[in-house]
Amino acid sequence: MISETMETPPAPAQKEHAVFFRQSGWLMVATIGGGFMSLGIHFLSKRVESTQYGIFVILLMVVTCLPTIPLQMLLTQQTASALATNRLGQLSAMMRFTWFWTTALWLIAAGLVFVFRNQIALQWELPSLTPLWITLATILVSLWGPIFSGALQGRQDFFWTGWAVILNGVFRLGIAALLVLGFTAGTTGMMLGALAGVGIASGIAMWRTRDLWMHRPEKFDTRVITRHAIPLIVGFWAFQFMFTSDSMFAGAFFPDQMSAYGATGTLSRALLWLVLPLAAVMFPKLVHSKAKSEKNNLLAVVLIGTALLAICGGIGLYVVGPLVVKLVFPPDYVSAIMALLPWYVGAMIPLALTNVLVNDLMAREEFKMVPVILLVAVAFGFTLPYVLNHVSKKPETVLQLLAAFNLLLLTVCAIAAFRKPRSAAAR
Repeated sequence: MISETMETPPAPAQKEHAVFFRQSGWLMVATIGGGFMSLGIHFLSKRVESTQYGIFVILLMVVTCLPTIPLQMLLTQQTASALATNRLGQLSAMMRFTWFWTTALWLIAAGLVFVFRNQIALQWELPSLTPLWITLATILVSLWGPIFSGALQGRQDFFWTGWAVILNGVFRLGIAALLVLGFTAGTTGMMLGALAGVGIASGIAMWRTRDLWMHRPEKFDTRVITRHAIPLIVGFWAFQFMFTSDSMFAGAFFPDQMSAYGATGTLSRALLWLVLPLAAVMFPKLVHSKAKSEKNNLLAVVLIGTALLAICGGIGLYVVGPLVVKLVFPPDYVSAIMALLPWYVGAMIPLALTNVLVNDLMAREEFKMVPVILLVAVAFGFTLPYVLNHVSKKPETVLQLLAAFNLLLLTVCAIAAFRKPRSAAAR
């Protein structure tokens, strides 16, 4: 009894929620600020030829489709768990291990790109090979960044996480504007801006986590890590595939309309960037709570907040969309973007809620539904090209199918997240 009375009582739920909303509020401010800066690079579409802007959208799409979200969330989960259980040496070894293999894989891919560089340049109608080399450098930094930003998120250093997002946007826009407006650099200047933004964000995360990856490494059980890593990577990859893959299909089937389609995607995905901070703050807290066997009721709070923000943001985007489009993009984009915008917004709202549920499932290591989540993503990947080839070849078709499969994915994740565990039901 004496030991029980001496224990420190748990923090009240109100205090936990206050900290959560303060942290997620700051990340929202940072994400909106950084997002507007990143969106500002599309203002430059008025100062470059439409073909150069279309090439930039394609190259940026290649970088966006990298599996950075699964990699970052894996490092976030491992960092939060390692800090909760005092396994810093193992965490350091894992970060170095991940850095080595991502670099090795990039070298292999870069070698293949070098061999087929002329074919790639011809297929994408590149004015020169320079944008391709800049894209390769951006890919390398984008693969390194999640290792350190994941550790930054896992240790819940949301202050510098936010500043990394802001400075990413500032450098992305600043460098691109300088090169495009001052030196008429076109696609090359815009991609150098993207490289600068990713570079500064990765550099901040690397510096702020130096005590973790410079810690004396200790041997870790790769089998245990693999049992956690594979379902985490697969689960978050399925989400990222649903988040970004439509642009790849659109680029293949509608290359002449890619500029307007990419612009619509940029505006619509802003909905997710608005609400992603809620899940980003929730995830390491849930991992920490599980490692410490503590109860946590953040899921309901985050789910309700995400739904309200996503729906209100969608309505607001639809209302002010015409003004934003006319302000940012060339006049000939307006009608095409406004025709696609309602479908794109409708596809992003269920995906925003799915992101919260996937974060909850992965944080609690509820991996049984991961194969089903993967199956939905793969089914979308096979169904879309079939429909575009045999049923309806319109940009709207891509988004209509995306919305349908996102609703299916949301349903699957909701069933997995809210069903009672068998052990709890037995009790």
